Amino acid sequence: MRRRRSRFSPGRVVLHVTVLLFVCSSIGLAERFESLLRLPRSGSIPSRPGSKIVLSVDDHGARGDGVSDDTAVIGKVWKLACSLAVPTRILLSAGKTYLFRSIDFAGPCGSKVTLEIAGSIVAPKDPEAWEGLNPHRWIYFHGVKHLTLAGGGKINGMGWEWWDRSCKTNATNPCHPAPTAVIFHRCKDLIVRNLRVINSQQMHVAFTNCRRVKASNLRVIAPAVSPNTDGIHISASRGVQIEDCIIRTGDDCISIVSNSSRITVRNIICGPGHGISIGSLGKLNSWADVHDVVVDGALVSNTENGLRIKTWQGGGGSVTNVIFQNVWMENVSHPIIIDQYYCDSFQPCPNQTSAVKVGNIQFLGIRGTSATENAMILPAAMMLHVKGYI
Repeated sequence: MRRRRSRFSPGRVVLHVTVLLFVCSSIGLAERFESLLRLPRSGSIPSRPGSKIVLSVDDHGARGDGVSDDTAVIGKVWKLACSLAVPTRILLSAGKTYLFRSIDFAGPCGSKVTLEIAGSIVAPKDPEAWEGLNPHRWIYFHGVKHLTLAGGGKINGMGWEWWDRSCKTNATNPCHPAPTAVIFHRCKDLIVRNLRVINSQQMHVAFTNCRRVKASNLRVIAPAVSPNTDGIHISASRGVQIEDCIIRTGDDCISIVSNSSRITVRNIICGPGHGISIGSLGKLNSWADVHDVVVDGALVSNTENGLRIKTWQGGGGSVTNVIFQNVWMENVSHPIIIDQYYCDSFQPCPNQTSAVKVGNIQFLGIRGTSATENAMILPAAMMLHVKGYI
């Protein structure tokens, strides 16, 4: 089918859709799709003889009983591993549970470091444990090159008390920040694989200002009612690959924001939650540029949204060169939505004339069932460019 060319000027938004198929025949796809993904099991990753040095946190005094605070021990072991000039593996043993308070893993390091989480890491249950600390983060990696996180274990944010106190759960509660469970900031050549991240206080995994990231075989889980618990959040990062992941949370399964590019998402199970989103972008008249994003192969089920682009009025920048393809939907309230009047606020947002431009967006081979009559929600001007909708 020949593509229709579109041009956009400041303040305008143009959608370019080449092909869209939407049929109602996807019963049982969740089970079949999920069986294709290999899920991590605790302790399933064997020791790697290629590592020059192995540092067990148990040998350095970690208790691993889920009650004793092991933060200082893991911090000491990290500093040792990071100081070495040979590849080093830090081991958290299978069958043990390590309690971490808020902790920073700082680079640069002298060589490659692997953090093998074969057991479990848990956060303190009580939000008061963050008193005097940065309330936005729990486990924070920054400035590290050639870092690998793996091991088949589990990272548990113990987020229930945070959710109960959230103003999104109860409007009478004051609005306070909550930690993202695992943040990678300014990391390069990063591998995250074969892990479970569950019940985060807020977002589960975030990549911010990172380069060359590969994340695979992750299982990210939280209740559908947990507020703002995005599964994987990508911000200001380039060259990110997300593959073979199962994400079931209370917010976006994957969110891609501010100045991110060359993002590839493949073979994802998403739902419940809010679907796969680009945005929100342009809040408080900010500038954002997101381009060259491919989502190829996903099952999205029982979500509020399926594939979504969301921007605030008044912002600047653009969203361009985006492909959503080979996606199955089951019982999704809004399978395809481009919302340029996004307003996540208790107060009405004022009308503004400027907007983040949206152009060259393709939806190819989208199939499934919608829970509402409006399978696509697009601005009226964009509907002129839609082809192949069944």
